[in-house]
Amino acid sequence: MIESWVVNDDSCGPVSSEMVLETLRSRIASGQLETWLTSSSGRSLAFVTNTERAMVMLLEEESDPGEHAVDPGAQGSSDGFVLSDGQDDEYPDEDTVPIREAFRLVKHIVGTGFWPTDARWVLDR
Repeated sequence: MIESWVVNDDSCGPVSSEMVLETLRSRIASGQLETWLTSSSGRSLAFVTNTERAMVMLLEEESDPGEHAVDPGAQGSSDGFVLSDGQDDEYPDEDTVPIREAFRLVKHIVGTGFWPTDARWVLDR
């Protein structure tokens, strides 16, 4: 059975892989740069962006350090990753991915439950 995913602070019900990008773009346009999705199996998918790059994390449970998408060899760091509590984070670019890649990763995970086979990610466990 494929998991269903919902946006944590949205009561609109499950979001499909076909609709997740529209949901993320709408949230970004309204200034919500942090989105957490929860699956029917209890996993969490985090998407935090500065509108150019994004941190994409997949966690198995609440206390799990999880795993996150990476951009090996990327130089420097980027700020402007504003969390829902107002905290403005800066991340090394190698720990984030360009936003188009982040969208692709999120769509695939929501649709299949797994990272794409060509995705670059690391375990934080």
